Amino acid sequence: MAEEDSTTEKSAPTEKKSNMLMIIIIVVLIFIIIGGAVVALLLMGDDDENVAMNQPAPQSNERSMSQPRKSSGNYSNSRKLNDIGILYPLDTFTVNLNSGSGRSYLKVTLSLELEGEELSIELDNKAPVLRDRVIRILTSKSLEEVSSKKGKQKISDQIMDTLNAMISDGRIKGIYFTEFVIQ
Repeated sequence: MAEEDSTTEKSAPTEKKSNMLMIIIIVVLIFIIIGGAVVALLLMGDDDENVAMNQPAPQSNERSMSQPRKSSGNYSNSRKLNDIGILYPLDTFTVNLNSGSGRSYLKVTLSLELEGEELSIELDNKAPVLRDRVIRILTSKSLEEVSSKKGKQKISDQIMDTLNAMISDGRIKGIYFTEFVIQ
């Protein structure tokens, strides 16, 4: 009987240690699950914008050049196909994305919506410069930046701002992706 008492006394401290270890493991797992949920919500929140924020403000048909432009996403989403102006297609761009491994690439074909026909002549004359600027913008982006809807909108806005700063015979009203492949 004396032997039974000594074995129960020795097993009690090891049982307490294993219970404490189990509690620590459970708490750590709960923190990992909560952290993963927060990260997932943050990543998914990039694509989901508040609907009220995306509603375009009423605008007049004539805008002066000094007025700030609407982002191309809001502007193009609010218009009917009949309201879209002259489209100027650009050649396909195939670029490596900015990543450490260099294994991701982006293939994009886009068209520019022009304010007037006279702008297409200027774009024809400056085509190599336009391609260079678009390639520089696209190669500066990472896989994460081009994967989301918000990222595509930022690329579109950046291309439009850069090209509009270069041209003198009008302006580009919108950018439309006709092909967008990421690998």
